[in-house]
Amino acid sequence: MLTAVAIIVDGLGFSAWLFLSSVGLTLIYGVMRILNIAHGGFYALGAYSAAWAVGLYTQTDNPIAVTYFLIPLMAIVAGVFAGLLIERGVLRFMYGRDEVLMVLVTYAIFLILEDVTKLVWGTESYVAWQPAYALGTLEIVGIPYTVYKFVIIGVAVLCGAVLYWGLTHTRVGKLLLVVIEDREVSGALGINVTLFFTVTFVIGATLGALGGALTAPEISVVPGIGAEIIVMAFAVIVIGGMGSIPGAMIGALIVGFARAAAVHLYPPAELFSIYLVMAAVLAVKPYGLFALAEGRKI
Repeated sequence: MLTAVAIIVDGLGFSAWLFLSSVGLTLIYGVMRILNIAHGGFYALGAYSAAWAVGLYTQTDNPIAVTYFLIPLMAIVAGVFAGLLIERGVLRFMYGRDEVLMVLVTYAIFLILEDVTKLVWGTESYVAWQPAYALGTLEIVGIPYTVYKFVIIGVAVLCGAVLYWGLTHTRVGKLLLVVIEDREVSGALGINVTLFFTVTFVIGATLGALGGALTAPEISVVPGIGAEIIVMAFAVIVIGGMGSIPGAMIGALIVGFARAAAVHLYPPAELFSIYLVMAAVLAVKPYGLFALAEGRKI
C-alpha cells in the first residue's frame, strides 16, 4: 500500500512538472511547426529568475507569502522578454524555411541562452527552498509530502484547463485553430498570421519559464537543467502527439507514472523507463496518441 501511494503521488507530481514544462513546446509546434529546442533555455531562465528573486527577497524578514506572487511574476517577465526578443529578432526571418534548418537555429539559440544564464547568474547553484517549506507538509498513509507539490499539480491542471478552454471556446482560440489548419488560407481570409505566431511563441516561452520558476523551490538550480528538461519534454510530446495539448497532458501522465514506478520498484531503470514507454507507444502509434491530422496536398 505504501509503495502504491508513493507511486501515485510522485507520479502526479512529476507529471504536473512535465506538463508545465512541455505544454508550451507542443503549443509552439502545433501553431508554428517549429521543433523549438530553445524551450529548455526558457525553462532555465524561469528557474534562475525565480530562484534569484526569491533568494534576494528572503534575505530580510519579508513575508514569505509574497514569494508565491513573485515566482509567476518572474516567469512572465523572463518568458515574455526572451520570447519576444527571439521571435522578433531571429525566428521571423526563418519562417518558411526547411524544418531541419529551424531545428538547428533553435538549437543555436538554446546554446546562447545557456551561456546567458551563466553570464548573468554565474555557475554556482541557487536554492530557493523557502516557498516550498513555508506551506508545511502533508502526510498520506504516513508518507510526508510538501504541500507545495500539490500546488504545482493544481497549477498544471489550471493551465491545461485554461488553454483548452481558450482554444475551443473563444474567438481568438478558434482563429488560432484556423491558422493551425492552413496558414495560407488564414492569411487570405485576413487573419494576421504573423501576429498569431508572435503571441503563440511568447505564450509558449512563458509557459516554459513558468515550469522552471515553479520547480525552482524544490530543486537546486544549476547549469544544465535546460538540457535535462528538453529531452523529457520531447518524450512527452512525442508520446502524446506533437501539437496536441490533451496529448501533452496524457503524455506527461504516462511518463510521470512510468518514472515513479521505476524509482520505487527498480531504481536503475528510472531513465530507461521513459524511453521504453516512448518506444512502446510509437511502435503502436507512430505519430503519437493524439497526433494532429495532417492534410494532404494533391
